[in-house]
Amino acid sequence: MEPAGKDTIDFGFETVDRSQKQGRVKQVFDSVADSYDRMNDLMTGGLHRVWKNMAITKLNPRPGERLLDVAGGTGDIARRFIAAADDVVERKGGKRASAVVFDINYEMLRAGIDPRKDTDMDLERVCGNAEMLPFDDNSFDAVTISYGIRNVTDRMAALREFHRVLKPGGRLGVLEFSTPPEPLIAAANDLYSFNVLPRLGQAVVGDRDSYQYLVESIRRFPKQEQFAAMIRDAGFAKVSWDNYSAGVTAFHMGWKL
Repeated sequence: MEPAGKDTIDFGFETVDRSQKQGRVKQVFDSVADSYDRMNDLMTGGLHRVWKNMAITKLNPRPGERLLDVAGGTGDIARRFIAAADDVVERKGGKRASAVVFDINYEMLRAGIDPRKDTDMDLERVCGNAEMLPFDDNSFDAVTISYGIRNVTDRMAALREFHRVLKPGGRLGVLEFSTPPEPLIAAANDLYSFNVLPRLGQAVVGDRDSYQYLVESIRRFPKQEQFAAMIRDAGFAKVSWDNYSAGVTAFHMGWKL
């Protein structure tokens, strides 16, 4: 966790001025936007789809709810949320759900536009900064951020913003790569991540550096209990997390009471 007011911050294993991180993260995602979903499949062997489905099941979307999906990029989580809520509508009736896909990177939002997938879905796309959300207080039933919180410069500011825009009784869901608690699994995961993922990025999209940053940023991210403490400090209650695939990734939840 970065101390408040500190002038420097991590960018992978580098230490950079806080003012530089946002621009450098933007460069990373400008580079990978068009291949983002394909690389997720290759890097995780398709497991990211399973993890996202598990997170949505835990989040339990309901008819008529409004989701804010921060760092939502290609719209993967938002579409899953709406589809899950629509399943309930078909069985029990009620109003259909809606979602705002919010991302600081325009290229990611552009890459996510797919009229075929978006057909008959109430989806809005907004470009902006997670640390200064352009939404009123108490506007959303759920806020999600998947594989994006580690890229935010001021994570506490973003978490407080998530709390602000949630309605009372709303919930936060954060899906993020994490640290397996079992040392042997953690070592094997590091071996795969550092030796395979940057080479895969170079081979598939001609960009080794972006995927080197990806691996390094995961290793610099707080462990599960540390991140849960940050969520509590932002004002959330009933904070919990579930490890997926032995802790390679984790889903944190918190509630605005």
